[in-house]
Amino acid sequence: MKNLFLYGFIATFTLITSCSSNDSEIIQEDLNLSVSSALTNEEITDLIFLREEEKLARDVYLYSYELYGNPIFKNISNSEQTHMDTVLALLNKYNINDPASNVKGEFYNNELQEIYEHLIQQSSISEVEALKVGNIIEDLDIKDLQLNEERTIKTDLLTAYGALKCGSRNHLRNYYEQLIKKNVVYSPMYISESEFEEIVSTSNEKCTNN
Repeated sequence: MKNLFLYGFIATFTLITSCSSNDSEIIQEDLNLSVSSALTNEEITDLIFLREEEKLARDVYLYSYELYGNPIFKNISNSEQTHMDTVLALLNKYNINDPASNVKGEFYNNELQEIYEHLIQQSSISEVEALKVGNIIEDLDIKDLQLNEERTIKTDLLTAYGALKCGSRNHLRNYYEQLIKKNVVYSPMYISESEFEEIVSTSNEKCTNN
């Protein structure tokens, strides 16, 4: 999965030359229940990657907010911090070391570091390109979370992934709405066209861990 983003992004990036967010706050359910079973290596890898993937979203949006001052970037970066906290609660629950740096734009995962550099490069072009980056990130996040769901049967992980995916759908709607207002269309790179259309044609959801 992970390499899919980098290859797909670079291909898209080479072709580029041509709201106040309503996202509901994720309400964490009880993630502190006693651990009933150890995580598989795949589940651990997914959580570690997801923690930094949510950080990447937060850091890119903060970068765009500093450039353009559009409140959508600030609002959704705040939501991404909540997403990061949700994943951190799971890491702590299973005694997994947190990979996330306190330094904005710094990543332990080399692939995510490279992706971050590409994304801020595109975001620097214009506000429209920064909004496209928002769509790219949320499009990929939804796809990655779906893959994570397929690799676990643990209720606490599935609950968290479902809530994060709900938030990403709202973010996708909000970024897409801003692009439409600017007469710009985004086509999905990671989820299917039919799933994308279903998301952007419906209203924001109330995202909870219920």
